[in-house]
Amino acid sequence: MLLAIDAGNTNVVFALVEKGAIRARWRIATDPRRTGDEYAVWINQLLALEGLSMTDVDAVIIATVVPRALHNLQVLAQKYFKVDAYVAGRAPVEWGIVLDVQAPETVGADRAINAIAAHAEFPGDLIVIDFGTATTFDHVDYSGAYKGGIIAPGINLSLDALVSAAAKLPRIAIAAPASASVIGRNTEDQMLIGVFWGYVAMMEGLVARMRREIGRPAKVIATGGLAVLFHEKTDLFDAIAPDLTINGLARLYERSIASQ
Repeated sequence: MLLAIDAGNTNVVFALVEKGAIRARWRIATDPRRTGDEYAVWINQLLALEGLSMTDVDAVIIATVVPRALHNLQVLAQKYFKVDAYVAGRAPVEWGIVLDVQAPETVGADRAINAIAAHAEFPGDLIVIDFGTATTFDHVDYSGAYKGGIIAPGINLSLDALVSAAAKLPRIAIAAPASASVIGRNTEDQMLIGVFWGYVAMMEGLVARMRREIGRPAKVIATGGLAVLFHEKTDLFDAIAPDLTINGLARLYERSIASQ
């Protein structure tokens, strides 16, 4: 069984993949100081809840955009799963796609993996929107090449910046506004309208500009925790793919192993 680990800026997602299907997934807050031993205690308990043990895992693959987190995850794999972890983007699990940008080595692992998974699942040109700490917009062309994209502040990051810079504004939770009105009658509603509908307008505007530049029809694929929330209020997305990154990791592993 494959343990796929996606270490992002906010959370680390662990997923068990068996015969191409995700059997279980868990997440923990990203902390580069967390040791392999600490990860082991946590994940051993979660495996037990699934009726499994560490011996059921025979391979580990890691993708990370937090370099300091990598070593402890590798220690977890070596010490407790008795395997050397594969690291996405490093031999023998190199991307296998064209990164058609000025500095390919700077492309985040999650974005390259999303490109691999999206191209495998959807035909034609694609715009992949990933809602994370940052919100990224990536163009994957009809051949599967990664052509570049956009990095924007994530909606929670935008809200945190607003609240921390304005002393009298309260902290609110991200949600779809209850009313269709965009004229708020109190401070909380005004903030929610500004953040939520402002973000929708930003997404729709950027996607329209990307489509004009691409010059061909391009489907919009959304992934990340907030994709469903926005999907309820805009027809921007052609598909929601919540497990895109984990599926991409699994595909990358299978392709790399098959080629050895």
